[in-house]
Amino acid sequence: MPFEISYIVATFNRLPFLMITLEKLMKELLPDEEIVVVDGNSTDGSKEYLSQLFKAGKIHQFISEPDKNQAHAWNKAMLLAKGTIIKKIIDDDVYCFAAIRECKNYMLQNPDIDVMISNDLGSSLYSYNNIEKSSRLSEFEKWKSGLTSSFTFGDVHMLIRSSSLAYIGLYNTEFVMLDWEYSLRISHLKANIAYYTGYNALSVTHSQTVSSLKNNELVNEQGKRACKFYKYEGDRAEISLWSEIKIYIGRLLYGRKPIDKTNAEPIQDTQFIYNYYYQYLSEQNSGGSFNIIKI
Repeated sequence: MPFEISYIVATFNRLPFLMITLEKLMKELLPDEEIVVVDGNSTDGSKEYLSQLFKAGKIHQFISEPDKNQAHAWNKAMLLAKGTIIKKIIDDDVYCFAAIRECKNYMLQNPDIDVMISNDLGSSLYSYNNIEKSSRLSEFEKWKSGLTSSFTFGDVHMLIRSSSLAYIGLYNTEFVMLDWEYSLRISHLKANIAYYTGYNALSVTHSQTVSSLKNNELVNEQGKRACKFYKYEGDRAEISLWSEIKIYIGRLLYGRKPIDKTNAEPIQDTQFIYNYYYQYLSEQNSGGSFNIIKI
């Protein structure tokens, strides 16, 4: 059967986070939605956990094999997806599926839209009740008005139309900050982007966050090439700092110091913290009045 949306997950040795995220997703799933999981041949029990879910019919597609890098895993997931719309689900972040479906429905009603993005919330497991709001709306507006050739945004809140992959392509497997390069490419190609002013995701950072393990020297070198190629003039979100935005929950945008996790209180109950995040994200969307801006 055709699916309206495919939720794709790429994971590797992150079983505690994966279980929280997948359990929530499976509970929220509708009949016209599918779950696709690509595992990088995990050794922490993730592969066995996912295999059981697949055999039980709780996830629709599942493969476990070594990946060359993170972009390679996500590309495999996108190519497997059968949905009209694709939503990336990062295994340690938090999502509002009601807001995601609002974005999805708008894209289904407006087939000219290639990509939908939104505002973002961010927090750290070491200070979970400190949640920051961040937005790329002003950069989107400048780009929409033709004042800039490209702009950056995170893919944690991005929805993409499957048929648009033929134009914008997959993730560049050479780039470490794959969403940074991907957002520049999408906007530079003048893909039709719509912006949801609500929050369909909350970015979570901790000591094992993928972005915190980047090679800064390589990130900087790749950033210089991408800025020149995509005519990106920057807006305080240089490639080296973009990584820190993810790591430190957008504090760079607010001029604050990053969290020193050596002095932070230890994480006591991850499930409790994630329940708090899901409730907060839901309240933010239900308590506000948001709209969708398109070109």
